[in-house]
Amino acid sequence: MSGWLNTAGGHADEDHDGEHHEHRSRWPLIAAVGAGLLYLGAGFFFVGLDLVPVVIPAGLAGVGALGVLAGLFGWAYEAFIAPGTGHGGHADLYTTTMILFLASDVATFSAGFIYYAFVRAGAWETTHELLTPLVFINTALLVASSVTIHYSHHALEAGERRTFLGLLGATLALGVVFLGGQVYEYYELLVVEGFSLTSGVLGSAFYGLTGLHGLHVALGVLLIAIAFGRSLRGEYGPGHDTAIKTTSLYWHFVDAVWIFLVVVLYVGASV
Repeated sequence: MSGWLNTAGGHADEDHDGEHHEHRSRWPLIAAVGAGLLYLGAGFFFVGLDLVPVVIPAGLAGVGALGVLAGLFGWAYEAFIAPGTGHGGHADLYTTTMILFLASDVATFSAGFIYYAFVRAGAWETTHELLTPLVFINTALLVASSVTIHYSHHALEAGERRTFLGLLGATLALGVVFLGGQVYEYYELLVVEGFSLTSGVLGSAFYGLTGLHGLHVALGVLLIAIAFGRSLRGEYGPGHDTAIKTTSLYWHFVDAVWIFLVVVLYVGASV
């Protein structure tokens, strides 16, 4: 745990005597405790309603959700917004933190996909068409955004500021349009077709997985927007690209999860 805390926004400063002092971040621990309470509350809600009053799982989930949000935003501030961040001095620390965060996210999404695999193996009947042209458009948008953020980072390393800004801005725009497409998809399914979270096991699986992914996309759009705003002020350059590198890693992960989700959920529900 101490190693995790050291890498999550923490860094070493050197005082006037040349002695190094570690600054450890508390935000990853807060987010981890919050996630544990959130999952515990959700577990009690779904399997223990006959054993405990509903106020207990609701309270646990509420406190847990606040802890997760506080931890994520606190870590994002330390890693991407606070003065002196986004430069090269602690690149390995921030990169390692992002990789560990994404590894934990793999476990979270895996739990959702395993649930879907179990319910998909049973009796299956649906009258809702999920694989629409909008899904292909949204997929194309995310794939294109992964390309633009990749080459924006390359342009930054090459010192091509105008190309970097243009491609990063294009990535931000593509992410926003994707979120708009998902909102429209939810509107069509919920309002027009009446397909909701309570529409059987498919409804719970669909909204659980796509909602979790949409939350990740929204967080990614926020990180890209912060990076773009700082880029306009000239805070990044060759050798000073840690925030861009870690944001790019996160965005590639979100894109990869979406492609897997489309194949497993959208295509899988249609065959």
